[in-house]
This record gives sequence, C-alpha cells and structure tokens, in this order.
Amino acid sequence: MVTKHLRISGRVQGVGYRNYMEYKARQFNIKGWVRNRSDGSVEAVIQGAPADVDAIILRARRGPPKASVTHVELSDATGDFTGFATRQTE
Repeated sequence: MVTKHLRISGRVQGVGYRNYMEYKARQFNIKGWVRNRSDGSVEAVIQGAPADVDAIILRARRGPPKASVTHVELSDATGDFTGFATRQTE
C-alpha cells in the first residue's frame, strides 16, 4: 500500500473536481478523501496499490473536462482508510 497527499492548484473548484476524484477513486480501488481548500486549491489523500495510486495521480493532473490543473504537489502521507470520502472545505 502507498499513501500520498496531493495539493492540486489551478481552476479546480466549481468544475466537478471532487466528484471526478471520487469516481476515479472507485475506478482504481483507491481509499482516502478529497476536499476543497479555502485558497482555491483541492487537497486529497489517496491510498492503494502502487500502480493504482500512480493511475489516479495521472488523472488528478488532468482533472475533469472543465478543470485547468496548473500544479499537483505530492508528498508521502499516512493513514488507514476504509473508503473514499468528500470532506468539507478547510
């Protein structure tokens, strides 16, 4: 299992980005969470098999059709998740 923290910047709020991440998480059997940040970015913690984590990171760099991702900051994270959730804005 690999766990990563993502901070996604660009036009990523108001374009269905969180729903997109939730859909992709189910598709790739990823656990964790996603939320909007008050600074306009999106934050996520993802956990899964290395190949699945790589696959969702690739999708996070693209985002849904109306998004315009300019940067994805990655770092290692910890946690034990049983599903994937959308959290409230922080």
